[in-house]
Amino acid sequence: MDKQDNLTPSQRITKQIAELTDWRGPILARLRELIHEAAPDITEEWKWDTPVWSQKGNVVAAGAFKDHVKLNFFKGASLDDPQGLFNAGLDAKAMRAIDFRDGDKIQEADLKDLVRAAVALNLSGGKKGL
Repeated sequence: MDKQDNLTPSQRITKQIAELTDWRGPILARLRELIHEAAPDITEEWKWDTPVWSQKGNVVAAGAFKDHVKLNFFKGASLDDPQGLFNAGLDAKAMRAIDFRDGDKIQEADLKDLVRAAVALNLSGGKKGL
């Protein structure tokens, strides 16, 4: 049995952040904090070998890649994005994503608004635009 199997989802996310010793670790840690600030009742999960936050369904997932950290909103196509944060997956049917690269500044207030809107959509049971 792999030692990872005994870790909670939150412990796995913390471990992944710690293992990202370059700029990606601090970005992922900050994104995690902002998600929790925006949605205090959100649940951390570990699915598809990646961090996922859910509340009455999947809300957002984070992935660390070689040159970027991706924040993937499961129902992003149904969310208003007046600040234009979504910069990836724009052609996907349901999902939208934000790719963060080394040196990018997180638009924290706007990101928290987006997380809150994604949670509200899940809580309403809505599938607006899908």
